[in-house]
Amino acid sequence: MEPYFISTLLVGLAEMGDRTQLLAIMLASRYRQPAPILLGILAATVLNHALAAVVGFYMSGLLAAPWFRYAVALSFIAMALWALIPDKAGDESQPARAGLGVFLTTAVCFFLVEIGDKTQIATVALAARYHSVLAVAAGTTTGMMLANVPAVFLGQAITRILPIRALQVAAALVYLGLGLWGLAAAAGWLPLR
Repeated sequence: MEPYFISTLLVGLAEMGDRTQLLAIMLASRYRQPAPILLGILAATVLNHALAAVVGFYMSGLLAAPWFRYAVALSFIAMALWALIPDKAGDESQPARAGLGVFLTTAVCFFLVEIGDKTQIATVALAARYHSVLAVAAGTTTGMMLANVPAVFLGQAITRILPIRALQVAAALVYLGLGLWGLAAAAGWLPLR
């Protein structure tokens, strides 16, 4: 259960103010149809994060050398720094109507915007750390939905309610803690789990 809860917490915090959350707010204010938007977000996230978790799982299995443990730990520290960089509202892709339904527009936009995003990279690192595709993908998907459901229902008002910067700092501290733990474990100072 630890991989699921850690994955949910990390991605839920990291998603606050992220470009995909800004995309959810923009889609909600444009289409005003929460159900197909949420289903599109869910479909895109499940596919994207499942693929990322598989990559992380196999990377850890293929590269079990000590240097790889250091690389995973350093990736968490890099994620801590990246979490402190706020995304801008203009960073997300503009969805085109082009005959696509709200669901398909949302799913395609979310999938594409999530490629290379910090939450996708975190999913790869978490799967490499915990060696669990299902628990990590389920946790990161839950974290994405916990952050995006309110964004869809509350639209732009959510950015005035939540202290986005405080959530970004909290996410950075959790990533930093995991990175430092990983470095200590790779160095043999702590047990590797």
